[in-house]
Amino acid sequence: MTIRFRFAFAACLLGGIGSGADAASHREAPLIAADPAADLTDVYAFVSYDPANMSRAPQDRRVTFIMNVNPGQNPADGPNYFNFADDVAYRFNLDNDRDGKAVDIVYEFRFRTEDRPVGGRGGLTSPVPYLGNPAIPAALPLQGITALDGPGSEGLTRRQTYTLTENRKGRKTVLFRGAFVVPSNVGPATMPDYERLVAQGIYTDAGKGIRVFAGQRAETFYIDLGATFDTLNLRRSPPVLPGTDDGDNVNPFGINRFAGANISTIALEVPISRITSDGQPASDANKYLGLYASTSRQKTRVLRSRGGPRYFGDQVQVARLANPLVNELIINTPAKDFWNAQEPEKEAQFQEFYKAPVVAAAFDLVFGSFGVKTPATPRVDLMQVFLKYPGQAVAGNECGSPCSELLRLDLSVPPTPPVGQRRLGAALGGDPAGFPNGRRPNDDVTDIAIRVVGGAEYIAIKAGDGVNFLDGAPGAGLPQGPGNQQGTTATGIASEFPFLPTPYPGRS
Repeated sequence: MTIRFRFAFAACLLGGIGSGADAASHREAPLIAADPAADLTDVYAFVSYDPANMSRAPQDRRVTFIMNVNPGQNPADGPNYFNFADDVAYRFNLDNDRDGKAVDIVYEFRFRTEDRPVGGRGGLTSPVPYLGNPAIPAALPLQGITALDGPGSEGLTRRQTYTLTENRKGRKTVLFRGAFVVPSNVGPATMPDYERLVAQGIYTDAGKGIRVFAGQRAETFYIDLGATFDTLNLRRSPPVLPGTDDGDNVNPFGINRFAGANISTIALEVPISRITSDGQPASDANKYLGLYASTSRQKTRVLRSRGGPRYFGDQVQVARLANPLVNELIINTPAKDFWNAQEPEKEAQFQEFYKAPVVAAAFDLVFGSFGVKTPATPRVDLMQVFLKYPGQAVAGNECGSPCSELLRLDLSVPPTPPVGQRRLGAALGGDPAGFPNGRRPNDDVTDIAIRVVGGAEYIAIKAGDGVNFLDGAPGAGLPQGPGNQQGTTATGIASEFPFLPTPYPGRS
């Protein structure tokens, strides 16, 4: 029998029904916290800093976009590991003419999940999605998953593929179809050479200069989440980082909630000239790009007895993300899910949250007795940083027009090599290729946000959460080679596409 029903998340969103979940980093709004496959955790945009791109002439350079979902993955959480959702449209939305409307180019990823019989056609489906162990007799081809398709993939009994479509103001072009998702890193028996699978899961269109990847990676966002959301109960009060404590390679007192955690990653690299307004290399006339990532669900699902569910109806945007920590720290809880459903160019309706952020008032209440104060309201400086392109001024105490919450990237700024990257980026670290000029995976956006929202006095005392880099990243400090194709630096910065380290294995 066919059963039709309105998908619960969209119904809650449209009907305004609340949830008991708390908002927190990577779970930034009550409703989206219950929908991890659509929960955007981080968005990155930067001029690629792998050796190949570093050696290219400026007019030939490429830019990378990354979105992550499925927050806080414990690598051992089997047997059903972490997948993308078949009924979610994952999109990078680009604005290349500075009007604040990110509709000029849209890259959309759609996924499809299949269950595969063990050993090929006619075999039995498995109670676990991934099978492999070298002790299994050779008569069964299950000594380990070494391929995403064909021989060596027999133990991959649940598999995902995806299609990538480029939409240029209504003109759609399929760039990749049937590409395989790299599955979760179960462990060395099931997946004896995980990076070999990663290499197979990086797809390249040499003629267009495009690379794409979808699969699991190690989480590079770092924050003392437990202390931060215990109402700013940071482990040093006031949270000052004097001297070497403010360095890029020390974690002086914080505890990284996401240490050892994995994430589901979509990464796309394209030539800069492909996404500029005039199709030319970056110049003063076309160098600024604004973007945000979004996830949207279709409102109606049809259950069928065979062939799995099908999805119909209009799509509803359930999450968006551009600048990090805006929804967590700027938008107040009753408006968070509504904010997620709005387009960035409508941000003027939320400008009061920027003018008088509650988190700044909390800084004053918790740390004011130590003699540090946040700036007076209205905070037009925050609107200037988050809602405007360089050269676009606010209108007095109002946001003005355009007013759009986008992550903005100057495509003409050359990339900084991984070993030279500064965690405090362009805003505070003297590294022009870092946040808020776009965002790289290892930029310390937590400390930057604390100081920017806190204002001049928080910048002066070098405030921070005490977690300055990704400690213990897989392959950190080891030379690039088998099992460490990413060439990860000692501070956890992966130097090769898709620019996040190898995911932590479940058995470990």
